[in-house]
Amino acid sequence: MQQIKLKFKKDTCENERTCSCCAVDLFEERPPFWKREVLIISITAGILLASGLVLKFFTPYSIISLLLFISVTAIAGKDIFRKAFLAARRLRLDMNCLMSIASLGAFFIGHGEEGAAVIYLFFVAEALEEYASDNAEKSIRRLLSLAPEKARVKKADGEIELHVHEIRPGDVIIIRPGEKIPLDGKIATGHSSVNESTITGESVPVDKTEGDEVFAGTMNEDGYLEVTVEKKSGETLLSRIIKLVEEAERKKSKTEKVIDRFARFYTPAVIALAFAVFFIPSVILGQDWHVWFYRALVLLVVSCPCALAISTPVAMVSAITSAARHGVLIKGASFLEELVKVRVCAFDKTGTLTKGKLEVVDIVGFNNIPAEEVLSIAASLEARSEHPIAKAIRRKARSENIPLLEIGRFKSIRGRGLEAQINGKTYYAGSKNLIDDAAIKLPPGMTPWREKMSHFEEEGKTAIFITGEREAVGIITLEDRVRDRAPVIVAHLKKSGIRTEMLTGDNRKVASSIAGRLGIDAYDAELLPEDKVRVVEGLREKFGHVAMIGDGVNDAPALAVANVGIAMGAIGSDVAIETADIALMHDDLSRIDYLISLSRKTMRVVKQNVTASILIKGSFTVLASLGLINLWVAVGVGDMGLSLAVITNAIRLTRVKAAPSS
Repeated sequence: MQQIKLKFKKDTCENERTCSCCAVDLFEERPPFWKREVLIISITAGILLASGLVLKFFTPYSIISLLLFISVTAIAGKDIFRKAFLAARRLRLDMNCLMSIASLGAFFIGHGEEGAAVIYLFFVAEALEEYASDNAEKSIRRLLSLAPEKARVKKADGEIELHVHEIRPGDVIIIRPGEKIPLDGKIATGHSSVNESTITGESVPVDKTEGDEVFAGTMNEDGYLEVTVEKKSGETLLSRIIKLVEEAERKKSKTEKVIDRFARFYTPAVIALAFAVFFIPSVILGQDWHVWFYRALVLLVVSCPCALAISTPVAMVSAITSAARHGVLIKGASFLEELVKVRVCAFDKTGTLTKGKLEVVDIVGFNNIPAEEVLSIAASLEARSEHPIAKAIRRKARSENIPLLEIGRFKSIRGRGLEAQINGKTYYAGSKNLIDDAAIKLPPGMTPWREKMSHFEEEGKTAIFITGEREAVGIITLEDRVRDRAPVIVAHLKKSGIRTEMLTGDNRKVASSIAGRLGIDAYDAELLPEDKVRVVEGLREKFGHVAMIGDGVNDAPALAVANVGIAMGAIGSDVAIETADIALMHDDLSRIDYLISLSRKTMRVVKQNVTASILIKGSFTVLASLGLINLWVAVGVGDMGLSLAVITNAIRLTRVKAAPSS
C-alpha cells in the first residue's frame, strides 16, 4: 500500500521545510502517468502474463509458460518481495508478506499462473492507488503554485534580479502586471488588483494600494507595484500554509489510529488463521492437503487489509486538500472528525458575525437642516480625530463628496465628545452625555430627540449628537453591520441541529439587537477575553463539543479551549494561523457551513469505506474457507477491486463545493 505523504526536497536552503521555493516535491508536477516506470512494468508484465496463459492453456509448451510466470513475478514483485523480507526481519508482518506467501505457495503447488497473477494484480492495485493519491494532491498543487524563485530588487542605480533567498526584509521589489508576487510585504508605490485565490480561495481580485499587504504566490493583475519586503522566503504566508498542510497530513484522526492498531495485529492473525485452515483439515483430519493448502492461500490474499488500511487516510487527505483549495486550512484530520461531534457554535461578534468596521447608517437633521449639512459639520468636527467613529463619519463624507469646513479652537471634551469653531460658531459632537453638559443649553422641545437617541441605541446603533451652542443640528447613527450571509449561516447551523451562541465585549443592548436579527439562540455580553474562556468551558460541560469562531487575536484563549477553534479572515494574521485548529483565510462566513458539510461527508465516506472493507473481506474469507473462490477472484475483486473502490469513493471529497462568497 502506498502511503500518502507530502515530501520536501532537500536543498541548500536553510528553511527547506517551510520555504515555498524548496518545498518542491509536494507541489511539482510529476511525470505523466504514462511515462512512469510503474506503467512500463505493468504493460511488460501484463504482456508476459497473457503470453504465459496462452502457452499454458492452448499449447504444449508448459515449461515456457512457467518461465514467463516466473518472469512476471520477478518483474512486478521485486519491491513487494523486498518489502516482505524487511517486514519479516522486523517481525512486523504486513500485506506484502501475505501476497508473497500466497504467490510462492501457488507456485509450490503447481499453480504458477495464479502465483504470477497474485503478484501482478497486487502491483497494479498499488500503482492505481498511487495514481489516485496523486489526483488527491493535485488540488493542493494547483492551489499553492510556488512563488517565483527570483525577484527584481530596486536599487539606487536601477534594478537587479536576485534569488528570493538573498532578499531581506526592508528591500523593495518590483512586480509588473501579470507577474506573481514573490514575497510578503506592503505596497510602497502603485495600485493594482491582486488575485489572492491561491491563499484565500476567493476568485475575485482585491484592489490593493499603498500601505496594503500583499502575499507571496498571489498574482498582480494589472498594475505596477513596488513592495517593501516584510518577511524572508521561508517565513511567508505561503510557506506557513505549505508547512501546515504537510503537518495536517501527518496528524492522524482517532479512526485512523484505531485502524492502524487493528492492522498491526490483523496480519499475524490472518496468517495464523490461514495456517489453521490448512493444518486442521489436512493434518489432523487427514483430508487432501493440496485442496486445503490452496484454500489457505486464497484466504491469505482475500484477507489482505490494504483497502481497510487506506479507507480513512485517503478520505482525510482528500478532504484536507479540498478545504485548502477553498481557502480553509485544517491542521489535522482529527479536527474534521471533531467537527462532526460539534453541538454548539460559539461566535465572536465583532469581525466575525459583523464586518468589524463602523458604518454610518442614519443621518437626521433637526429644524429642517439638510442631512448633507449635518454630515458636513460632523465630518469637519471629526477631522482631527483617529477614533473609529470619526473615521467612519469622514469615510461617509468622502463617499458622498461632502466638503469639509475649516475648523478652529478644536478641543476634546473628555468623556463627552468634541468641540470646535466653524465660521465663528461653536459646535459640539458626542454621545448623549454631551447634551447633559450644563454648558450646552438646548432649545425647548428637544426632549423627544433624547428618546430618539435612546431608541437608536436600543437598536444596537451608536448615536452621535451634533449641536451648536443655541441650536441642535442633528443625529448621526453608526453600527457595525452584520455580514450579509450571517443570518443564512446561523439558520443552516440550527437546521443541522447545532446550537448557536454569540460572545461579545459589547454592551447588552447591542448584543441583544444583533442576536435577535441573526436568530442566535443565546448571547453573552460585556465579556473580557478571560470571560470568553469561562463561557466556552461552560458550554463544553453542558453540551459536550463546542466550536469557537473568532478573529484569532483577542479570541485566541477561547479558540484554544474549544474542541475546535476556527479563525476568521486569517490572511496576514500570524496569531490566527498559529492558534486556531482551522483557519479561514477569507472573511467569509459561508465557509463555516462548508466546513460542517465537508466534515459530515468525510466521516460518511470513511464509514462507507470501512464498512465495505469489513463486509466484503469477511464475506470473501468465508467463501475462501469453503473453496468457492480462487486466487484470481480473491486478488482481482477482494483486494485490487475493493482498494480502487475505496479510493474512488474518497476522491469524491475533492469535489465538495463551498457556497459563493458573500
